[in-house]
Amino acid sequence: MPWDANTYDEGRRRLVPCFDAFYGTVAELVARTAPAHPSMLDLGAGTGIVSAQVTARVRPGGLTLQDGSEAMLAQARKRFADFAPAPRFVVSDFRDAPPPGEFDVVMSALAIHHLEDADKRALFARVHAALAPGGLFVNAEQVLAPDGWQQSLYSFLHYDTARRLGSSEAEIAASRERMKNDRCATVADQLAWLRECGFVHVGEFFHSFRFSVYAGWKAPGPPPIGADE
Repeated sequence: MPWDANTYDEGRRRLVPCFDAFYGTVAELVARTAPAHPSMLDLGAGTGIVSAQVTARVRPGGLTLQDGSEAMLAQARKRFADFAPAPRFVVSDFRDAPPPGEFDVVMSALAIHHLEDADKRALFARVHAALAPGGLFVNAEQVLAPDGWQQSLYSFLHYDTARRLGSSEAEIAASRERMKNDRCATVADQLAWLRECGFVHVGEFFHSFRFSVYAGWKAPGPPPIGADE
């Protein structure tokens, strides 16, 4: 059962139990390591949830939201109707070439896990090429556990918490049906693929069972951390 763009945001709050920390980690990494007024690209942007989280912390010099669903981007247009500078909305599959331009930040949330592993690796290479030197790629993602027992634990805890947050059995059943098409990969594999593409300072910066935020920077990498760190 596909997502309804009109209710997508409300459902995310129930089905991503770690919502604030999950999306907030993306915003924190951008705020702490990107240059002032960065040019930003949101891949598989949907209704613009992660872009909204980031732009609440960082005023971009430019923001591009790319998604294959016109209905999802229609909701994003409403979200950013009064935002300045006006974002660019691109209706296209993020497996295609990224929109033209050089970006300081490329971000994504709960989209790349739909790709086969070979397509993930190809996407990471395209992202690396689209980034300015020192640019950040950060992905808030649903990931595969290292073994079957942990994967079962991820699933049980995910939906048990979703129920406590108000998800109905119908909503959970629809989520399970959608996830049959997911092609999740482990964090370790995805970090390795980033390194293969030339990313540096690659790491995982948040993890809560099946939800992870990982990132890498294009050389020369992020600016120095404060001397008191």
